[in-house]
Amino acid sequence: MDKPRIQNEEQYQALKDKGYSKEKSARIANTPNSGKKGGKAKPYEEWTKEELYNKAQERN
Repeated sequence: MDKPRIQNEEQYQALKDKGYSKEKSARIANTPNSGKKGGKAKPYEEWTKEELYNKAQERN
């Protein structure tokens, strides 16, 4: 059986160096866009009370 291919070898190795297991490192490194920063939302500190309340309602 062939070894699974790691799509982001650099990220995989960095995760292994941090102590993650081979399996978890591979899962994360093979996730599309896993190395990119999150969305474009502004930091919570800049949200209004109404915006925070609405977000909380979305998440229950």
